[in-house]
Amino acid sequence: MTDPTLLLRPRDRRHRRRRLLVTAVIAASSLAVGGIATVWVSTTRMATDGAPAAVSAPLSTATPPEAPPRNRDVSASAGSIQDPVAPAASADRSGVSVQRVQIPAIGVDAAVEPIGRDHTGILQPPTAWADAGWYSAGVLPGAIGPAVLAGHLDTTERAAVFARLKELTAGDTIIVSLSDGAQATFAVDSALDTSKVAFPTDEVYGPTPDAQLRLITCNGPYDDAAQSYANNFVVFASLVPSDR
Repeated sequence: MTDPTLLLRPRDRRHRRRRLLVTAVIAASSLAVGGIATVWVSTTRMATDGAPAAVSAPLSTATPPEAPPRNRDVSASAGSIQDPVAPAASADRSGVSVQRVQIPAIGVDAAVEPIGRDHTGILQPPTAWADAGWYSAGVLPGAIGPAVLAGHLDTTERAAVFARLKELTAGDTIIVSLSDGAQATFAVDSALDTSKVAFPTDEVYGPTPDAQLRLITCNGPYDDAAQSYANNFVVFASLVPSDR
């Protein structure tokens, strides 16, 4: 498995005037304890008004694992590792959601909406190009495990919320605000540009012994015929202790 590679220098990019929609199909390769969920992330087109475009047949009919109820009595100590098909969540956080994400280094200050799956197992994207989406059936940012935020790269008219993810460098700050007034601050560790057909599922969605964050968008060459980007760009970040 290839370790994520940190991209230390921003790259110039052209904000393609193409429609983009971030979708994900999450197929559980095993439902046994300790099993690893296999995830593919693909793209289709998005209109500038933010309305989801029609999605073709899913890559898999399997559905992603969901986190247990957030008030479940689950240990969230730094030394514990959650079952990757049933991510642990902090106790007494029932009903808490993600409200906003701020990334000062690249000028992001965006609302966050919950995103989930449709009946085919496809993870639905944010409805607005300027918003990020939090996979609300997974890990709450700040809890043990990899919380996931996804966002559009661009639209037919303009750059979208995660257009500048490639400019992030190690140590850059990501601030996630929750509906209960709490904030979770993360520091960028590394970034990975990966082909969708060779998506490193374990690295991105596998179990972690601490609270982490993944920011995901699309990248790479755009295939006009397939109406899809070839790659995904993933930022890996770790929770900054509150006493720092």
